[in-house]
Amino acid sequence: MRLVLRISLSLLAVSSTTMAQTDNAQDDGKLRIICFGAHPDDAEYKSGGTAALWAKAGHHVKLVSVTNGDIGHWQMAGGPLAKRRAAESALVAKRLGVTSQVLDIHDGELTPSLENRRTITRLIRDWNADIVISHRPWDYHPDHRYVGVLVQDAAFMVTVPFFCPDTPPLKKNPLFLYSSDRFKKPYPFEADIAVSIDDVFELKVDALMALESQTFEGGALGSAEKMAKVPPASLPKARRAWLRERWDRRAGGEANNHRSALLKWYGGDAGQKVKHAEAFEICEYGRQPSTAEIRELFPFLPAAEN
Repeated sequence: MRLVLRISLSLLAVSSTTMAQTDNAQDDGKLRIICFGAHPDDAEYKSGGTAALWAKAGHHVKLVSVTNGDIGHWQMAGGPLAKRRAAESALVAKRLGVTSQVLDIHDGELTPSLENRRTITRLIRDWNADIVISHRPWDYHPDHRYVGVLVQDAAFMVTVPFFCPDTPPLKKNPLFLYSSDRFKKPYPFEADIAVSIDDVFELKVDALMALESQTFEGGALGSAEKMAKVPPASLPKARRAWLRERWDRRAGGEANNHRSALLKWYGGDAGQKVKHAEAFEICEYGRQPSTAEIRELFPFLPAAEN
């Protein structure tokens, strides 16, 4: 009975959000970007700054967590944690000026099934995506890997009319991108595009303050001892400074690691000055854009130097 009820509620949730997305996906001349993460923090961490830049320019961005994160804490789990993490993700999205959705799939149990391929395909179609971002399909976490596999598997099917015929196929194949990672096999991440997030870095830090279960409580690998080293909620300025220092290192590391891509897109002087960045690799499936098309899809990149 519990399993039947869970499946019914999940289908109801997907159905209701799909209807809303279809209503919102009318072509208004703005870009439409959908970012898939495995858990209610992954897309926010990897693409939150770039998402804010698109949103500030009036474009439409959606952050999707493919699992509900219900085991991503050392002290709580199940439905209460899933609800908490969905609320945190929604607050991050609100602060960034974007949309969010958390799917009702158990954390740690995602599989590259036909049912899940259909779900990802429908989400991309319903959003009428120009750009799709996901993990690469090799990673330390199985949920991360299978998000990458599922998005790859959808990369052609989103345009095939009789796959998921209940959802209109896309008339164009989106640009599929991978977010950055540190893994070396079968090959290391290659930054085809690097984005300066300096203009929205403080906004990203403010947004990530909402992910309390992960940023301040340590998530699945936290502990009381680790939490004791973090400024308490009663000291919000100290807590924000603590988080900012960590993201200064993390986003600063992205800028330093992918400096050559920043120099390519921003030019020598500007590229050297970038302090914080996010980076993306073009998937060999889907749209293969020219340099000019990339600048159209990332309109906050500076114009090409003559």
